[in-house]
Amino acid sequence: MLFDRERLIALEEGRLAPYAQKARDTRGRAHPEPESRYRTPYQKDRDRILHTTAFRRLEYKTQVFPNWAGDYYRTRLTHTLEVVQVARSIARALGLNEDLTEAIALSHDLGHPPFGHTGEKVLDELMREEGGFEHNAQALRILTHLEERYPGFRGLNLTYEVLEGIATHETAYAPTFKPLYEGQGTLEAQVVDLSDAIAYAAHDLDDGLRSGLLRPEDMGEVPLLKALALEEGLSLFSLSELGRRVLIRQLLGYLITDATEATHKKVEKSGVQSAEAVRRHPERLAGLSPEGEKALRELKAFLMERLYRHPRVLEERRKAEIVLTELFHTYARYPEILPKEVQVRMEAEGLRAVCDYLAGMTDRYALEAYRRLYP
Repeated sequence: MLFDRERLIALEEGRLAPYAQKARDTRGRAHPEPESRYRTPYQKDRDRILHTTAFRRLEYKTQVFPNWAGDYYRTRLTHTLEVVQVARSIARALGLNEDLTEAIALSHDLGHPPFGHTGEKVLDELMREEGGFEHNAQALRILTHLEERYPGFRGLNLTYEVLEGIATHETAYAPTFKPLYEGQGTLEAQVVDLSDAIAYAAHDLDDGLRSGLLRPEDMGEVPLLKALALEEGLSLFSLSELGRRVLIRQLLGYLITDATEATHKKVEKSGVQSAEAVRRHPERLAGLSPEGEKALRELKAFLMERLYRHPRVLEERRKAEIVLTELFHTYARYPEILPKEVQVRMEAEGLRAVCDYLAGMTDRYALEAYRRLYP
């Protein structure tokens, strides 16, 4: 038996919850084109995202620790894959569209520049008079303008719902797209947003412990971590490598379960019966319980104080600030040293083309470019 597109779409009707976004109800693409014979529109979008240059570059972009710090630390790519895992787990339990969820999760960080959030902050300051820089807006720009893979249009021509999921990520909108994506977004998009927070809190804790910048005994400051360690019979004063893995696994399990059950309760209480009703609801429906929110907030505060503000992390941030700032000013002043295609785009788009070029760099490429200019 062959499961062609129409059969796959029909199966969604009986399998997905009424508030899920069905492929049959997609608002379509900006440029009409034939759909795949054996994939739904959201499956097609997911595959297009996976094959982009921007997605491959995530392997060499910083999460917390730069790529050269060690082979086992998360990169922006592995972070993305962990968000996909968390999001699909929650979406499956809630009867949501897993294909749409995965497509949004895979693309949610495509707009991140090199050097993590530090790079984003630097580019935003450098581009302040040109509209600023924000990674969600940049992801939309990549997917609708910068990626060139088809002769009939710029970008990937993704469905409305995938682009909407990026635009509503963390409630940040690209100014150009805001009128098109008003509302809360689909529940699939909201789940991705929530999964992003869950995944990075857990894996940043893991990487911080592995690096030695976080001391296991200090985790006793976080009530949830202390309780999970006690539940598993782990001593935070003599935590082994296996013990660390057990603790991180239990932390993820707690947060994913809490997110799933709390979101289900909110959805049931709201009475929403369609994806459109989810969009129009006065507040977001995907979230944690009050206890889960408190636990995650305490964990984030711990990471901010003990890891993100650690002197060694701040050293790398300062290096990133210097590299990106000098590259930006040098390229803006001497555009003839840029690749020809960037020079052409500068004639039409000015400094935005320079910003796009820098944002697309990996950490390693940016450092190499800096060393070539300032040996």
